[in-house]
Amino acid sequence: MKLTIDSSADALYLRLDTSPIVESEEVSPGVVLDYNKDNEVVGVEMLYLSRRSPNLDLSDLQLEKR
Repeated sequence: MKLTIDSSADALYLRLDTSPIVESEEVSPGVVLDYNKDNEVVGVEMLYLSRRSPNLDLSDLQLEKR
């Protein structure tokens, strides 16, 4: 799993695995799901990150495992 934040694109991308992406679908404004050949979600893109979370502090990014 890999999380990428692109400040210049104002976007966050969460890649769940490395299988090839064969289709993408915008499921709500600015939220795109990427699917593999088995129709499994393998990526999630969130656009307009600064508008969604105006007080976002990337230095405070945390990983929480349960």
